Amino acid sequence: MANVSVYNMEGNEVGTLELNDAVFGVEVNEHLVHMAVVAQLANKRQGTQKAKTRSEVSGGGKKPWRQKGTGHARQGSTRAPQWTGGGVVFAPTPRDYTIRLNKKEKRAALKSALTSRVNENKFIVVDELAFDEIKTKKFQTVMNNLKVQKALVVLGENSENVVLSARNIPTVKTAAVNTINVYDILKYNTVVATKAAVASIEEVYA
Repeated sequence: MANVSVYNMEGNEVGTLELNDAVFGVEVNEHLVHMAVVAQLANKRQGTQKAKTRSEVSGGGKKPWRQKGTGHARQGSTRAPQWTGGGVVFAPTPRDYTIRLNKKEKRAALKSALTSRVNENKFIVVDELAFDEIKTKKFQTVMNNLKVQKALVVLGENSENVVLSARNIPTVKTAAVNTINVYDILKYNTVVATKAAVASIEEVYA
């Protein structure tokens, strides 16, 4: 089992924590991780784009000039794509971009992403994150103490003050255990988790 250091909010090491290999020590499956990221980004797309083809724009019913003898190229409609006001060639239409992964694939991808962060020493455990007040400056000080800039901060329950303190920092995202995902784990350089959050992750995914 992997051992990681546990830090306090001042950035001092206060102990170690043994991570469960069933979650943080699996074989990294890069293909599944890639599939999970592609699926998440695809599922965010609305798919509501639309443009009209030549059959949908108004007008153009009459042939603009006779077929032969004018010196012009032959034309059958003023709503063909080459005309101003004409339809769009192969116009985009509304579609569903959804990509579905089954539960086992999602879990395996998440475990792989977490394991990769542990292997790269980019998984930091904090004994607790608790603020008496909502203070962005205080949260930034904690990040500086941990020597972290771009981070996904995974929190346990009752962390409203921490969430509100962090929301104005563009390089930090907070997440509850049940909302973490592969894309965020990979997007942010470091994962910072409280001991309570690590226990919850192991309970849910082990």
